[in-house]
Amino acid sequence: MKPDGKSLAGKTALVTGGSRGIGRAIALELARRGADICFNYLRNHAAAREMEAELQGLGVEAMRHRANLADDAAIGNLVETVVDRFGKVDILVNNAASGVMRSSVELSEKHWEWTHAINAKAPWRLAALASAHMPAGSRVINISSPGSNRVLASYFPVGVSKAALDAVTRYMAIDLGPMGISVNGVSAGFVDTDALNAFPDELGIKEVAHRPTPAGRTILPEDVACVVAMLCSSDAEMIRGQVIMVDGGEMLIHR
Repeated sequence: MKPDGKSLAGKTALVTGGSRGIGRAIALELARRGADICFNYLRNHAAAREMEAELQGLGVEAMRHRANLADDAAIGNLVETVVDRFGKVDILVNNAASGVMRSSVELSEKHWEWTHAINAKAPWRLAALASAHMPAGSRVINISSPGSNRVLASYFPVGVSKAALDAVTRYMAIDLGPMGISVNGVSAGFVDTDALNAFPDELGIKEVAHRPTPAGRTILPEDVACVVAMLCSSDAEMIRGQVIMVDGGEMLIHR
C-alpha cells in the first residue's frame, strides 16, 4: 500500500529516460510521494514537455533536460544543471537504456560501444559525479534486466551491458557506502512498453509481456516504480548492493 503522506518531500530525484515507459512511471511515483524531479530525455520533445507539465500538476518542482548519455560532457552538464536548480541530488535513478538486437556473432563493434556507453558507463559516471552532491541517506537505483543473468534471444549486447550494470551496482554500493549513499538495482521483467518494439516479432516477446505471470497478471511500469520508491524509503536503509527482481515470478519457471 502506498503511503498517504509525502514521504519524499524535500528530496530531489534525477531520473534518466524519464519521459516514457518505466522511467516515466518512476518519476511520477516519486513525485506523488513529494520529490522534486529532474528527468533527462534524448529525442521526443513533445513527450518530455507533457511529462514536465504532468509532474508540475502533482505540486512538485519539475525540470526536463535533453542529454545524450553516451557523451561524458553531457553527463557532467546534466549533473551540474540539477545541482544549479535544486542544490543537491537525493535520488539518482539510472533508467535510460539503449542497444540493438543482435547475437554475439552479428554485433558490430560500433553497436557494442554504444550500448555499453548508455547502459553501463553512463550510470557509473552519473553516480560518481552526483555523489559529490548527495547528502547522507541518498539513494542510487539502477534499472537492470533479467537478461543480465539469463540468455534471451538476440539480446547479447544489452544483456552483457546489464550484467555490467549489476556489477557496477555491487561495487558502488561499497564505494559510496561510507558516504551514507545506498546503491541498489531493480530488474524489471517483461513490461509492455515501447522498448519491446526493439525485439523482432518472431521472438514473441510481446506475447510474453501480455500473458499473466505466476502472480496472476502482467507486470506494469507502476509495479517497478513502487519497488524503486520503496528502496528510497528509510525502511530500505540496510538493503545494499542488491538487484531486486520485479517479474511476478516469471523467471522462476520455464515455458
